Amino acid sequence: MEQEETPMNNLSSKAIIGLLSLAISAFAIGTTEFVIVGLLQTVAVDLDITVTKAGSLISGYAAAIAIGTPIVTTMTGKLPKKGLLLTFMSIFIIGNILSGLSTTYELLMISRIITAVAHGVFFAIAATVAAELVPKDKQASAISIMFTGLTVATIIGVPFGTFIGQAVGWRATFYSVAALGLIGLLANIWAVDRIKRPAESPTLGDVGRLIANPRIVLALLMTAFGFGGTFALFTYLSPILENVSGFSESAISWMLLLYGVAVAIGNIVGGKISNNHPVKALRYVFFIQIFVLLLQMVLLPSQALSYLSVFILGLFAFMLTPGVQSYILMLAEKLVPKAKEVASAMNIAAFNIGIAGGSAIGGFVVDYMDYMDTAWIGAIMVVVALLLAVINYRLDKKQNLF
Repeated sequence: MEQEETPMNNLSSKAIIGLLSLAISAFAIGTTEFVIVGLLQTVAVDLDITVTKAGSLISGYAAAIAIGTPIVTTMTGKLPKKGLLLTFMSIFIIGNILSGLSTTYELLMISRIITAVAHGVFFAIAATVAAELVPKDKQASAISIMFTGLTVATIIGVPFGTFIGQAVGWRATFYSVAALGLIGLLANIWAVDRIKRPAESPTLGDVGRLIANPRIVLALLMTAFGFGGTFALFTYLSPILENVSGFSESAISWMLLLYGVAVAIGNIVGGKISNNHPVKALRYVFFIQIFVLLLQMVLLPSQALSYLSVFILGLFAFMLTPGVQSYILMLAEKLVPKAKEVASAMNIAAFNIGIAGGSAIGGFVVDYMDYMDTAWIGAIMVVVALLLAVINYRLDKKQNLF
């Protein structure tokens, strides 16, 4: 029987070890961004702040990634890749230790911003490093292996980090993530070879050319509104499950595990349905996502139905990820080919602008309305993403781009 081909087939053992070391780092980084969702109430009580102010630790982190990543990536583009990789992983570790030591909201926010910039630049560099570890025809597979760390972080890292924070204290979660980061750093030192300096590196001019192209801007806005709609509600999922659904604090980590499994499934499905023309599939994903968010208003108030609620929320929350990422690359290749890599980084920035904006709007809604109003507010944001997807699809057909 012919062996089924997997991303790891036909890669050298050294390349696999190098990619797995990057995946370990991705796991630590993915955990630290979203684990705060399960610890909002714990952090708020300990620092004597409101839940919505604690929620700004998520939006602030995302904003720092969005602003810092393109700037720092272009400024450091000509420096040796392995050295940069190790430097920013070290900054990531220091940032998490500072988060654990924080005794005030202000210090915790500063430490999160430091960690966020390291997060964004690390991923921008790691994607290049992963591609350099393998032959050209295996580069996409190499990058997918590296990014499995993020998926595993959603399934295991976030709920387990939430469990540690609730059992021992939220500071212990950040110390644990710092320890994971140290493991990733040591693995990268040992397993990743020096990468040759690029002949050309991205510039701020590339960023300007992308922003000046209206088609690219439309695609980036679609990403931002699509993710923003989900995070208006997801940011406050932990207090919603406790105060609206009636779950105990200890049960929330299990609900986040269920959410993570659904996210992993959604990512796989999203990749399969977006292979040909991503934005064509995204129209249907956004349409279903709108109804899923509206359904939360009926499902989440019932503890029994909350399991279904959390699962379908996770299933469709990140189903758009493969589609929006591949779409921006396809567009950039047609419209601004020299800035394709920068376009990818800017789409990650747009993703985090969506998180920041959705979290901030969700915080406003929680302060002045009700927890469950975040669902229909989020749905309105996804309606905007759907309209942008329809416009993008029609423009693609009109301009014969694909």
